[in-house]
Amino acid sequence: MYLALLVIFLQCSELYAQGKVFTFNKVEISVEGRVQPSVQVKNGARMSIICHADISKNADFRLKHNFTIFKDGKLVFTTVSDKEDARYEIPVAKSSHTGDYECTVKAGGKLGFSTSVYVWVEGMTKPILTADRREVLEGEVVKLRCELPEEVPPLEFFFQKTKTNSAPKEKRVPEQTQNFSEVEFYVEEGDNILRFDCFGKRQVRSGWESSPKSNGTLVTVKEPFIKPILITKPSSNVTEGDKIEFECSTVVAQIRNIEIIFQKSRTILNSVRDKTLLKYSTVATQEDSGEYLCKVEQGAVSKTTKLNVFVSELFPKPMLSASMTKLDESKKLTLSCSINGFQGANFSIVRKSSSGDILLKNSEVFEIKVTVNDTGSYTCKAEVKGIVKESKPVRINVYAPVAKPTLSVVSGSPEVVLGKPLQLICHSVMGTPPITFTFYKGDEIKKSVTNDTYATFLDEDIGLNDDGGYKCDARNNHSSGVKTSNILNVTVIVPIRDASLGSVPYGEVEVGSDTAFLCSVKEGSWPIDFKFFKKTDHEVLLHEVREYSDRTIWHKKTMKRKDTGTYYCMASNRASVNVRSRPITISVILAAWQKGVIAAFVLTAMAGAGAVVLWWFLRKKKKAKGSSMEMSGEKLPRQPSDGNFYSGSGYIEDNENHMKSTDESKDSMENRHSRIYGHPDAT
Repeated sequence: MYLALLVIFLQCSELYAQGKVFTFNKVEISVEGRVQPSVQVKNGARMSIICHADISKNADFRLKHNFTIFKDGKLVFTTVSDKEDARYEIPVAKSSHTGDYECTVKAGGKLGFSTSVYVWVEGMTKPILTADRREVLEGEVVKLRCELPEEVPPLEFFFQKTKTNSAPKEKRVPEQTQNFSEVEFYVEEGDNILRFDCFGKRQVRSGWESSPKSNGTLVTVKEPFIKPILITKPSSNVTEGDKIEFECSTVVAQIRNIEIIFQKSRTILNSVRDKTLLKYSTVATQEDSGEYLCKVEQGAVSKTTKLNVFVSELFPKPMLSASMTKLDESKKLTLSCSINGFQGANFSIVRKSSSGDILLKNSEVFEIKVTVNDTGSYTCKAEVKGIVKESKPVRINVYAPVAKPTLSVVSGSPEVVLGKPLQLICHSVMGTPPITFTFYKGDEIKKSVTNDTYATFLDEDIGLNDDGGYKCDARNNHSSGVKTSNILNVTVIVPIRDASLGSVPYGEVEVGSDTAFLCSVKEGSWPIDFKFFKKTDHEVLLHEVREYSDRTIWHKKTMKRKDTGTYYCMASNRASVNVRSRPITISVILAAWQKGVIAAFVLTAMAGAGAVVLWWFLRKKKKAKGSSMEMSGEKLPRQPSDGNFYSGSGYIEDNENHMKSTDESKDSMENRHSRIYGHPDAT
């Protein structure tokens, strides 16, 4: 019975479990019941974020829900409830609550997600500003701290310093990891009562949001010393030669490290330390007119006072006059010093030098017989009541006459190759520079050059007729005038052109005879160097000669068979250009008497051979007759084959000799024919 009840209970439990079916329709997140993609909430207001699960069930049964709410991906709230809603309460909304919210619901092994909602908590809290001190000295610093306790970084802080009747000065400080920032402000000269405040900014989705300004903090500034007082005695308007005294003073709170500096323009004239008074005096000159400055410094604080001083002229600058500024050596020079409309000055005349002034005479007049060494700058000085003034310098130039110039060719030799440039140099060994050199070609001025001792001229237009007429002259500021060089004659070298080679006889030359080689040029200046070469595996120089002519003849004695070959000649002159002729070919052949001896020898040999052949023929004929008579009576035995071989051999040798004789005769005729037409006189 119990077993039956247990089975019935298990079956009912299974049927009950199979009947619990549910599904998530959607999961929503809202702010104060507003389901929107973006919600704006006032800073300080109450804010509720609600997560709602819309679930469908097949029956009415209780279901546990795990609610989780996230802000910017981080968990901020979680709860378990059998209700379909969960509420995340924020009693006071702050800007730090701004962000993207979303929620998840987990139930019965199933999970539902909401979409996100952006919550913007509008407005930032008021920052708190503190200063490390409320009273400072000029040159010190004030350290400020601005804090936004309810805000979260990243933040930007703005500090403002405002002094009376001035626009505020602002400093911006970004902070990435903290909600406060510290900064230092320098207290400047003239700052009195300073007001400091700050505010913060944060970046939101719509841009930047600013906090209200902090409380204003007042800081009182005291002077470490007063602005310096600068005076002059007897006054700020004095005359040259008067003594003028400057006094600069101040009042300090602490004398340690106080410094007073007195200067004119950028030049420091005097200074004192740890004192409240500075004095400076001098004898006034016109150069002392201008603006003076007294500066008091202590630490980073600096205060200045300026004063203008005017110094009246006691007497004008002197003037130096010269009897002449350009004169010949040995002439008399007079220098005079004077002051227009003023008497009673002490004068001195000096010569300027790189090593210092050279006093010539304590007088207003100086006379001298000059040399070239007296060239230079001169001034005069005037002194009244200790005030010394100097005139403008006067330049004196003393000239020595130029010597007669010499004109020469830069290369040394007075000649030039046709078509090549000619460079000349004109030189004068004496004369005070600057010297002007003028070059002439004939009577035509080609160039003028001003230099110290020499000048050069380049003539790039050289013709066949340019063989003389160059000269130059030199002059400077000496009264002696122009000096002219001697006329320079220049030889124009014409380069070699068109070398040619010929021979007599031409082409073929008999052994033992002489041959004349003629080498000539179409153009070229004398003397000309002629060279004769025979062309082999390498060039062989056979003969060379220098001629004052456009041609030369070289007689070669007793030609030999080994002299057969190719010949050419080469010509050159001082233009240093080698001109080579076209080659000619010379064949050395046997002389006529040599050919006759050879022909006689051949004919004698042929006659002897004919006699031998005739004897052989007669003997053979006689044997043939005897054989005929024997054959009529009896049959003769057969002759050995050796007789036929020798017969044939003799026949071949005869034919060969005949062919040789014919060929030699033919060669002889051809040689005679070629020797006639190869000679230059054959025409």
